[in-house]
Amino acid sequence: MSAAPPVDLVHLARYTGGDEALNAEVLALFINQARHLVFLLEKSLEDRDATRWRHAAHALKGAAQGIGSADTAAAASDAEILDPGQMPQRAGHLLEAIRQATGAVEGFAAQHCAEPAVH
Repeated sequence: MSAAPPVDLVHLARYTGGDEALNAEVLALFINQARHLVFLLEKSLEDRDATRWRHAAHALKGAAQGIGSADTAAAASDAEILDPGQMPQRAGHLLEAIRQATGAVEGFAAQHCAEPAVH
């Protein structure tokens, strides 16, 4: 994993105009989608389902690229070309890297997209 932030806000701002509320909304959508896709990857690994694994990894890669999450996109890209039935241990390692990367995005979003305090 890189030392860069889990989300490139400059990249994200290209799509949101830098609107903080929209950033928060887009990141929340990504987090929900990522949770679902991680679940699909877990199930695909368990079932040794290469097709579902590749589809979920591909979808996650695209979503991560959209928000500027390089670590998530890289891990998903590595996973996308893998057959979990033939290389279950490697798939498990990539799944853990994906969990860590998406978790970092969640933490980043919680820290940088907090609701403003009411005065």
